[in-house]
Amino acid sequence: MSCLNNCCATCFGFRPFWRWSVKATGLYIFCMVVSLGSVNILRAQGDRSDNVPLSKEPQVVPYDLVSISEDVATPPALSNEALAPGVRFKQQLPGYENTDIYHVVYLPADWRPGKTFPVIVEYAGNTPRNHLDKTIGRPEGCMLGFGLTKGIGTIWVCMPYIAQDARSYQLQWWGDVERTVEYCKSVVPEVCREFGGDPRRVVLAGFSRGSIACNYLGLHDDEIAQLWCGFLCHSHYDGIRTWGYANDDRESAARRLQRLGDRSQWISHEQASSTSVAEVRDFVLGVVPNGNFQFVSLPFTNHSPRWVYRDIPEREAVLAWYNQVIGASGSQASDN
Repeated sequence: MSCLNNCCATCFGFRPFWRWSVKATGLYIFCMVVSLGSVNILRAQGDRSDNVPLSKEPQVVPYDLVSISEDVATPPALSNEALAPGVRFKQQLPGYENTDIYHVVYLPADWRPGKTFPVIVEYAGNTPRNHLDKTIGRPEGCMLGFGLTKGIGTIWVCMPYIAQDARSYQLQWWGDVERTVEYCKSVVPEVCREFGGDPRRVVLAGFSRGSIACNYLGLHDDEIAQLWCGFLCHSHYDGIRTWGYANDDRESAARRLQRLGDRSQWISHEQASSTSVAEVRDFVLGVVPNGNFQFVSLPFTNHSPRWVYRDIPEREAVLAWYNQVIGASGSQASDN
């Protein structure tokens, strides 16, 4: 048998072929290792590319917010009753009595004359854009202020957007920006005088369109910008995307943002948002490098303000932020 093998190897060149195969295989393996190493080096160099954003969000597993039960009641319906604690009602400024323009005021459950309270002023989102968007776009559809405070310790005011005809409510975007801003400038001090709001502790809040409004309207000019001690911006942000309305570009948004000063902004987004927290962070820190911002990427996919109605860590975080901004410890109201 040994002779036969030797004969076959000699006849068919098995030994030279075997040696060549081993050498070829070794060369192939060496080339693969070098190739993989080159790919890894290129990937590492790519990670340092100027095209990569300065900020990266931690990877989270998103979930459906509906999977968590709400532990805060829905805001009370609008009432025609006499003003009382826990009541939510419409008001109109003089000159708007025969129009569709109104704002909505909620007096907290612990409200009484002679006490002063912080105030949350809120702007609503647009009307629904798809089946995932549950907002109605009107002042009574606002949700953040009530969910955050559970209806206690804070006066909550929901503002209108005024259409170009000065009579109709603007359901999509801004309508008459100047008139909308002037309306807000009049309402905030009036609510503080009438109901005991503390003008030093007024926070501007908004969801979606309302989040953009925090800067687009709330920092529109120097006068309105001075009304706020902080800003709660959830889902979208002024200047990050162009939506087709006037002054929606980053240069205009940067000019507005420069009116912020050292006041604090809470900036959050859900996972499915077309705007990421990292993108907003890079923009705002490029404009206000030493700004006072809290960036939070929320771990759910829902385009909704109702996360503040659920017992989740992010609600505790935004409540802690709010209490810090209004200078509260324990009770949010103080006696005169």
